This record gives sequence, structure tokens and C-alpha cells, in this order.
Amino acid sequence: MPGIPVVVVDDQSDIRVLVRALIDAENDGLHVAHEAATGREAIAYLTETAASAVVLDQMMPGMTGTEAAREILAIRAVPIVLFSAYLDDTLRAEAKEAGIVACVDKRDFGARAKTVKAVAAA
Repeated sequence: MPGIPVVVVDDQSDIRVLVRALIDAENDGLHVAHEAATGREAIAYLTETAASAVVLDQMMPGMTGTEAAREILAIRAVPIVLFSAYLDDTLRAEAKEAGIVACVDKRDFGARAKTVKAVAAA
């Protein structure tokens, strides 16, 4: 599929479906190339396949989004957008230290696709 490939990582399948729908509805050159339910699944996928951006949930079983981001970025340079319903200054600082380029509040659905497009195009 042509366009900018994005990996969506969230332990909740309904959120992955929603993010895919938002990216499809935005229809701005992005497409979801892969969905993963855990950080480990995303790491395994990104070990073998390149993506232009990763949309990563913070609260997942096994490892947090910031922990997954560190491992992903050790494998390959890819812009990561962290999304969480619990964004605060501490999490934003942790995300920045981990190499995450943007944070989006999960409740701000409209900003998610635009933010992913912006970081993937940068």
C-alpha cells in the first residue's frame, strides 16, 4: 500500500481500530502498516520491517510505551508519538528522555493523525 507506513501499538484492540479509522479518515498519505498489542510485538515487527512512524500507547502490560520506545530506537531511528490518557509533565519529560518526539492525549482524537503525519514527514 502506498503512503507513509505507520505502526499502531495499543493493548486495547478497540483503540487500535479507532486509531486506524482516524488515520484512514484523515487520508493524508498515512496508512497503518501494522498493529501490535504489546511493546514486544512492535519491537519484533520493527526489527524486521521499517516504518515511518510509530503511535505508541503508554500503559500496556509487560512494558510501558517509554520502555518500548527505548528498545525500538535502539533498533532503528523512527519517530514515535506517545499517546496516553495520563499525560502530565513527568510523563512528557520521561518521553522526551526516551527519544519520543511527540505526546498526544488519548482524548484528543483529532490531533492524533495530524501529529503522526507531522512527525513522519519531518
